[in-house]
Amino acid sequence: MVNSYSALGRWFEYLNDDCGYEQWSQYLIKTLEDEGAGAFGLDIGCGNGYFTRALIRAGYRVTGIDISERMLDTAQQISLKEGVRTEFLLGDITKLKLNVKADFAIAVNDCLNYVPQSKLKTAFSRVAASLKKGGVFVFDVSSETKLREIVGNNLFGEDREEITYLWFNKLGEDSVTMDLTIFERRQDGTYARYDERHVQYIHSEEGIIGALSGAGFSVRTEGHLGQEKRERINFICKRL
Repeated sequence: MVNSYSALGRWFEYLNDDCGYEQWSQYLIKTLEDEGAGAFGLDIGCGNGYFTRALIRAGYRVTGIDISERMLDTAQQISLKEGVRTEFLLGDITKLKLNVKADFAIAVNDCLNYVPQSKLKTAFSRVAASLKKGGVFVFDVSSETKLREIVGNNLFGEDREEITYLWFNKLGEDSVTMDLTIFERRQDGTYARYDERHVQYIHSEEGIIGALSGAGFSVRTEGHLGQEKRERINFICKRL
């Protein structure tokens, strides 16, 4: 069993092509504009870099940060292919330490679900220390409802020409353990098998707000793309 996104990392953006990246990126851009965010930002848990590239195309200067080297390798390759000048750094949100302070930070598509409850305030304090006073922090989590009732104890799978995966989930008291088996097609037509484990932690809206307040943020919440707060909750924060 390998670490999260060791094998899946290069396929993450490809396999999430139905998540509405374009609409999601426009929501982020509008939210940053509405909150008066400055020009320089961080994309924490940037994955393969879709939102990093979208924000750069919208005129922002953005550094992408992720804990997975495989994610960042693919992010760099895509950026070069698309002609977008980017900077990517290997980093953990719970240990984030930068030499410059940003105007805003985003952490999109479940980044904070990978942070245990015991480290949540530490993560938010690290983000706060990386932002200017008044800096904007926008992130989301998969909700308790989604992880307990939709994801937990369920099996998912997908068969594509280049990759096939099986995704087995086990619901715990405050987390979901996700075991993935991945079959990646080689050039000769054979398949390589990889197994990796993910753990996503179940956070309550109230618990997150408390941790944010303790780290020096004001906060408001809304659902995905400003809609109902059922499967995903967005947190729009400012460093005090």
